[in-house]
Amino acid sequence: MYSVTITPSDLAWQEQALCAQTGADFFFPDPGSSVREAKRICGMCEMRPACLEYALSNDERFGVWGGLSEKERLSLRRTSHTSH
Repeated sequence: MYSVTITPSDLAWQEQALCAQTGADFFFPDPGSSVREAKRICGMCEMRPACLEYALSNDERFGVWGGLSEKERLSLRRTSHTSH
């Protein structure tokens, strides 16, 4: 089994991310709830690319990461797999 070790420096972007200052409720809403506010916050965040890369690399399946919902990340993964 292959395992990736994430060191604290790899996650330094999280401290600068706007979501760290906002709270998890927006980014991990109840099923069926709107993610519009989370996406608005992500759209203003300079750490969005690092966040999305982290979510895709670590197969995050819940919440809004890098401005994308679970379904959007799944679609992006499928698109990138079919184009390679």
